[in-house]
Amino acid sequence: MQILLQVLLLVLGFVMLIKGADWFVDGASAVARRFGIPPIVVGLTIVAMGTSLPEAAISISAALKGSAGIAVGNVLGSNIMNILLILGLSAVILPMAVQPAVIRRDMPFLLFITVLMPVLGLPDGKLSRVDGLILLAIFAAYMVWLFISTKKAAAAGEAADEESDEPLPPTWKAIAMILVGAALVMLGSNMAVDAATVIAAALGMSDRLIGLTIIALGTSLPELVTSCTAAKKGCSDMALGNVVGSNMFNILFVLGISATITPIAYPMTFLTDSIICVLTAVLLFVLIAGKKLTRGKGAIMLAAFAAYYTWLFLV
Repeated sequence: MQILLQVLLLVLGFVMLIKGADWFVDGASAVARRFGIPPIVVGLTIVAMGTSLPEAAISISAALKGSAGIAVGNVLGSNIMNILLILGLSAVILPMAVQPAVIRRDMPFLLFITVLMPVLGLPDGKLSRVDGLILLAIFAAYMVWLFISTKKAAAAGEAADEESDEPLPPTWKAIAMILVGAALVMLGSNMAVDAATVIAAALGMSDRLIGLTIIALGTSLPELVTSCTAAKKGCSDMALGNVVGSNMFNILFVLGISATITPIAYPMTFLTDSIICVLTAVLLFVLIAGKKLTRGKGAIMLAAFAAYYTWLFLV
């Protein structure tokens, strides 16, 4: 009976997370569009941050409660899932054209920070406050770089981004959606972490395993819904930008802010998962080198996802 109650609380927490992130994304995207921010930038920043709010809330809450396995496992698992499952499904739904800027600017940067994460955490077994501040500083620098490079590209007359024809809500409503969405995310994250921790203990699962699986899947649902919906509407910029931006946000902001608040243990048990996370980013870089994610490439990512999670439960 106790386990059933915790499962219900976990599901309720995820529903609050997903709905809250959905409202936050809609509100923030509307505000961004009013200022004429291009869709690829909206995908890499506003939408990516919004859909990563569950990861941020879960990891910060887990770090404060001493559940390091959930905090780190959530980010590693979400980043692997975002690329292999979410982009894989999105590409199978509709092949995606890849902008040159993503290949020359965003993917090399994503590779760099994906490698940096275990480099900072594994040697001394933790992400310290200094490590957290380093990640946050890199995050701020990247945001500045992104806006400057996008502005230069627009001035140089590069290909325009896809435009959305959806009507904009009133500004007051967009702001209300942002505030209510953020509140739901925070409440839902606390509920989900508490329930997941109880379930993990009852089933004999480690924090690492539950962070890499149940929590990672639950917090990746906003990215899944957003990217697949964008793919169905033919908005490949938004779908790809959402995943790449979310992965950057997870590493730099989620782990950065969590470690700044309180140091996070990064044990050697995460070595293999960290390597797989790096290899997943390398795989994406290789697959988009041809400037298109085809259905065949999407199938490759889905096969890799199935192989990783089969291995995860067998070892």
